[in-house]
Amino acid sequence: MPRARFDAETFYQRLAAANPSPRGELHFINPFTLLVAVVLSAQATDAGVNKATAPLFAIADTPARMAALGEERVRAFIKSIGLYRTKAKNVVALSQKLLAEHGGEVPRDRALLETLPGVGRKTANVVLNIAFGEPTIAVDTHIFRVGNRTGIAPGKTPRDVERGLEARTPDAYRLNAHHWLILHGRYVCKARKPDCPRCVVADLCRFKKKTAA
Repeated sequence: MPRARFDAETFYQRLAAANPSPRGELHFINPFTLLVAVVLSAQATDAGVNKATAPLFAIADTPARMAALGEERVRAFIKSIGLYRTKAKNVVALSQKLLAEHGGEVPRDRALLETLPGVGRKTANVVLNIAFGEPTIAVDTHIFRVGNRTGIAPGKTPRDVERGLEARTPDAYRLNAHHWLILHGRYVCKARKPDCPRCVVADLCRFKKKTAA
């Protein structure tokens, strides 16, 4: 007997009711600082990135100011973040590329964003969603886990999960879907021990090893 279709409408209704105005947790000033923060957040916590970028963005909140700092000074600001040497190199390089090819502006285009050093599809989707209000869904480890555990969008790769979410997320929820899913994965559907008793979609979820109260 075929499995019943996942009730995505109810799934998102409940996430929306629990958190009507979801927001990302990275601190930023403008599209450029958002882009930098997301690049720095790879394999790092948002809290750790925010701690490092507060003093950095206070003096370098534009591509011109960031490029003028240079790699060595950027490294000094972000040395508490994993892979900081590579990330400092990418941040300075993407700043220079924005100045040289985009008039110092962050492009509102996924393909162009992905040409920037250190920027992949996930980072581009986050920037498009948060900075420009595009209904993109960026699949990180949390969303990948939620998509597979719950059954709303199972897939072997982040791109598979992204396609599934794009196909199954009702239009009314597309803009905030990324935030609801990542926050649910970060604080409820956690990797080591999901908090199933506190989950508002537990009865819809197809995860077989649910935790008890």
